[in-house]
Amino acid sequence: MTEEGWRLVSIFISALMIFSTIAYLWMTPRPKEQFFQFYILGKEKMISDYYPGETGEIPLSTPVKWYLGVTNFMGSVQYVLVKVKLGNAHTIPPNETTGTPADAPVIYEFRSFLSDNETWEFPFFWEISDYRVEDNNVYISLVINNKSVGFAEIGAEEGRNFRMIFELWIYNQENGDFSFGWYAGGEKRICWLQMWFNATIPG
Repeated sequence: MTEEGWRLVSIFISALMIFSTIAYLWMTPRPKEQFFQFYILGKEKMISDYYPGETGEIPLSTPVKWYLGVTNFMGSVQYVLVKVKLGNAHTIPPNETTGTPADAPVIYEFRSFLSDNETWEFPFFWEISDYRVEDNNVYISLVINNKSVGFAEIGAEEGRNFRMIFELWIYNQENGDFSFGWYAGGEKRICWLQMWFNATIPG
């Protein structure tokens, strides 16, 4: 074969390799991003009307109606746990870098299995049923979804700057327990929400 012939063959092989690479990339589906969607809605299931009177001031025996939602985009069935914690202005929130949860007491939990692309939306109705004052710190007793959960182990100065913290925990089959967050693409990810409020105490 002449030099010109070898050059044409080389060009043909190179073009064929480029075409094969393009075809492979075009036909091979991209890896699906794995994540959860976690949200909170107001009493009308919209991003509004979170508090009675549109303020964060919550008097005794005043119902507060929220809806929590979780959507599974992990590509498989997942067993999820939502931990509800009560915090104050000094509570250390979940850390996005280290993946550690908030240092606050758990006051309620929700659990459910979720299929891929399934959304689980559920009510979180609560009210302050009682209170006590110790050294200027107000401690509150709560009723959540018609169940009394009693006094939490944490108070707030003059009843101000309480916060509800919601954390999404995922069942880990390797250790047989729930873990805060999940791994996707070799990185740990976490989901959490918080809502601030003040306990309006008579007197």
